[in-house]
Amino acid sequence: MRGGRSVAAVTDADFDLAAGECLALVGESGCGKSVLASALLGLLPGNAETEGSALLDGTDLLAAGERTLARTVRGRRVGLVPQSPAAHLTPVRTVRAHLTETVRALTATPRGGRRAAAEAAAERAAFPAGHLDRYPHELSGGLAQRAATALALIGDAPLLLADEPTTGLDRELVDRTADELRRHADAGKALLLITHDLAAAERVADRVAVMYAGRIVEITPAARFFGGPGPRHPYARGLLDALPERAFTPVPGLPPELSDLPEGCAFAPRCARATEACAVRPDLVASTACHHPWGARDA
Repeated sequence: MRGGRSVAAVTDADFDLAAGECLALVGESGCGKSVLASALLGLLPGNAETEGSALLDGTDLLAAGERTLARTVRGRRVGLVPQSPAAHLTPVRTVRAHLTETVRALTATPRGGRRAAAEAAAERAAFPAGHLDRYPHELSGGLAQRAATALALIGDAPLLLADEPTTGLDRELVDRTADELRRHADAGKALLLITHDLAAAERVADRVAVMYAGRIVEITPAARFFGGPGPRHPYARGLLDALPERAFTPVPGLPPELSDLPEGCAFAPRCARATEACAVRPDLVASTACHHPWGARDA
């Protein structure tokens, strides 16, 4: 709810995610990516409403109650690297205490081995051992991000939601974090990577889902998205063209407010390919929601 009226933050989000696979969910800020992750874990505001289903090994995450989510889902079956990690850390506990408690709660590690297990988790996330006894307020944004990643990896959950896990990291640490997340998927776990960092997505993703104004407008193999022939949706191509190593040309205009979406294609006001046909909202056909997708004729 916003201003006394309902706003659809995410609609028609229909996709699957297999064990051992990484799906990168990309798009501009405010398009609904983080809302989707929060919905899967029951972390939306109290006045939010959800419809549909999100099945994980027979459990519908959207229909599950707080008791089920707290006791059997969060951390155990679904791990989360939150977008704002500092807000998820208890201010009066050190990073080591956070890690040790999580090891105790989520694993069968004997009491005498929990300290070592906590340090091993920190190492996986490139969190420096010399900072383990610091409190959250003593951490930089990048260190808080790495601490949150370490916590999310401890349970080896079948599904890991990584929401902007490389924010605040330099390129070397971005690559190291991305590689660790990829190893998590290679161990047979599913990874949903929510990111603005297309370089990190290219490094680890098997498929790419592009979200715009609350809808997924394209899902395509990563090899196609980042290589030839490229994505088919004009917005997806615009995201790539904005990269410094490519055309370095920003997508023109601004995304619409979710509370004030146009009647037809939400991207049409910013799209050079738009025609009168775009007054009707396109369905996701052949993995692309566009009346004028790029194809062989554009090569």
